[in-house]
Amino acid sequence: MKIDCHVHSEMHSVHGEAVPFDCQMFLNDLRAAGLDGAALFSPNPLTCDKIPAEERMTNTLNMCKGEKTLFPLYWINPLEDDALEQVDMAVERGFLGFKMICSNYHPGCRESMDLLEKIASVNKPVLFHSGILWDGMNSANYNRPGNFEALLDVPKLRFCLAHVSWPWTDECIAVYGKFNNAYFRRPDLSCEMFIDVTPGTPRVYREEVFRHLLCSDYELRYNLMFGTDCSTDGYNVAWSKEWQKRDNELYAKFIENDVEDFKEHVYGKNFLRFLGLSDECPVKKIPMVGE
Repeated sequence: MKIDCHVHSEMHSVHGEAVPFDCQMFLNDLRAAGLDGAALFSPNPLTCDKIPAEERMTNTLNMCKGEKTLFPLYWINPLEDDALEQVDMAVERGFLGFKMICSNYHPGCRESMDLLEKIASVNKPVLFHSGILWDGMNSANYNRPGNFEALLDVPKLRFCLAHVSWPWTDECIAVYGKFNNAYFRRPDLSCEMFIDVTPGTPRVYREEVFRHLLCSDYELRYNLMFGTDCSTDGYNVAWSKEWQKRDNELYAKFIENDVEDFKEHVYGKNFLRFLGLSDECPVKKIPMVGE
């Protein structure tokens, strides 16, 4: 199964008034791009702050209803007073994970850490934006990958940094190495980091970033995920196919062992494991000093 792990859903029900969503057209677009399914993020709570959480949840769940290859992730803001209650509500209603963007808070702030501990306690993952954020605000310092080291203190958390943290891609790779090493040193925590290769990276930098990413000494076969940053309204088939083509050429160039297996993991298997829907237990090389 090939999955786009990074798709934004639009509001299709505002204050109880339904706005049509053509699910079949969306699925047809995915298939035209060579994909079988997608993760759908619920709408941004900051831009939909007057729309209740329950309504944002219902909107996205209705879009995924009855479709086994559409995976709903709830976009949550830890600064909302009822954020912890929203976790329980989202899980009870069928969300498979969470989406967070640190627009106006640090990932290691108390509200964020309390929320992440709650999410980890119910065995759900979190996909974060990481890197420069096109939000029109002074938010870069909230999204530096090094700031996510704070998540080492959240036992059993599975999380993902999107966009390879562009432009701090080397820092993102180093943080990934640290989390792998921390797993070896602190197996009781077993906090695991994934990387979403959704662009982010401008075309001209893609090969450089993938060279650093794929030629590092870190085992990434089981922790990279493919995404596009497209929307449910008018999924951009040409964009999705372009990035798949470019990335596949780079995998063929840089992956020495079983590139087809590598791509199967990047395009689907890793995302299913991220969600807890796979029983695969990969044995990964742990980076050690002096090796």
